Amino acid sequence: MARVIETKKPVRSLTNIATIVAIATLISKLAGLVRQQAIASEFGVGAAVDAYSFAYVIPGFLFVLLGGINGPFHSSIISVVLKRPKEEAAPLVETVTTLVSGLLLILTALLIIFAAPLIKLIAPGASAEVQAIATEQFQIMAPLAMLSGLIGIGFGTLNAADQYWLPSISPLLSSLTVIIGIWFFSDTFGPVVLAWGTLAGGVLQWLAQVPAQWKSGMGKLRLRFDFNRPEVRELGRLMGPATLSSGMLLFSVYISLFFASQLPVGAASALGYAQLLFLTPLGIISNVILVPYMPIFSRLAAPADWPELKQRIRQSLILTALTMMPLGALMAALALPTVRIVYERRAFDLAASSLVSSLLLVYAVGMFFYLARDVLVRVFYGLEDGNTPLKITLWGLVFNLVFCFSFTKAFGAAGLAMATVGVNLVSLLALLWILNRRLKGLPWRAMGGPILGIGLASIVSGLATSGMLWLSQHLLGTEGLLIQLLQLGLAGLVGTAVFALCLWPLKLPEVSFFSDRIRSKLPFKP
Repeated sequence: MARVIETKKPVRSLTNIATIVAIATLISKLAGLVRQQAIASEFGVGAAVDAYSFAYVIPGFLFVLLGGINGPFHSSIISVVLKRPKEEAAPLVETVTTLVSGLLLILTALLIIFAAPLIKLIAPGASAEVQAIATEQFQIMAPLAMLSGLIGIGFGTLNAADQYWLPSISPLLSSLTVIIGIWFFSDTFGPVVLAWGTLAGGVLQWLAQVPAQWKSGMGKLRLRFDFNRPEVRELGRLMGPATLSSGMLLFSVYISLFFASQLPVGAASALGYAQLLFLTPLGIISNVILVPYMPIFSRLAAPADWPELKQRIRQSLILTALTMMPLGALMAALALPTVRIVYERRAFDLAASSLVSSLLLVYAVGMFFYLARDVLVRVFYGLEDGNTPLKITLWGLVFNLVFCFSFTKAFGAAGLAMATVGVNLVSLLALLWILNRRLKGLPWRAMGGPILGIGLASIVSGLATSGMLWLSQHLLGTEGLLIQLLQLGLAGLVGTAVFALCLWPLKLPEVSFFSDRIRSKLPFKP
């Protein structure tokens, strides 16, 4: 019978793990933001960044799917390794690494050979210039296919060895290499530095893991061909459905970029700039909510525990509304000055800011739908039902196709963001409906009333923010970084205060719960 790996040091608490991941994620996200600032400053919104967006679709997808935290490789490695004695971990990891490296090396060669037709498939409406730049960048980044598998295996083995800091902070390396490439080599080599910087970051992410793996006894750089091990077959069974479900992301990204290629130059790059701005705070906050609730949902999966499960679902959704709705309202009201402060310099002008802010405004409105959908997906996983989220994802692709076609014709680039928000809303409603039937009713009144109240408070907050922004711009003008920062701070402060005043009469227990969680993370106790 399989034995759990023994470890001499105490297992970290869930709160401790969540804190490590949140801090590391914050640092990595901030580095990613600086990276995008460097790209925007050097190349603006144009052919170079559009080409990079198209070229990065497949390598980037593989990097997220295979090499990302919570990806199939990461999750499956943890599940299998932790069920085996420690002395069996190294041979298993070395065998899996040998097998995966061989398969992904073949895939890398195919990507390099068929780069041109793949780019034409991804961006059929792009100009010949954009397609040529994208093809070159695609060939340079193709080795990320193999590196992604190695990184994903490394993430899983390190987490199995109770190491969380390095896997969470290592994406920082990819951002740094791109920034260095832009600063020192873009004048000489042009847009190709984006691809070389991205590839160099992937290499560094993998190399940074190797010594830690060796030290943890989780395998070395050794070829091992024991592919008939039962653990290898178990990994295959685990990774298959997870990879299929996660793989739907590629088709969603492809649909968006397919329609972006039909729009004027700059739409694809604007999409990336806007997504980073709304995903940065959303990604950080989602860790605070999703990480603690996943084990709770799993523990309450038995029918006898459903009454408490329903209350936990209510609590998690209200916490989601409490964070995402006011943040979305503030971000929507301050979209243009936020984009100008973050991106507008050198090649990134006011026209580019206007384009990106139009997308950011739409994404901001849909922030609650995005995270609430993720919360409900975790509920289904807790109920050991991965098929329902997969089916919803498949239907979401159909809706994404229809929405992109309809909205881009009417609204241009902003229609791409509208399609994403629309898919998230439809998916959220479908998951709620199915969950209501599965659990024989949800606490709609106890859940809907507070969320509606938070929504109304957020709308009032957004209006107050817009009003303060207009007043400060009327008095101080709109130019100058210090003036823009002052206006952003004043308007955000007024909006936050108005939201707090509107929220106070609701007397929500979740407000105290969220405040206590924040205070518990502070180095000092107020």
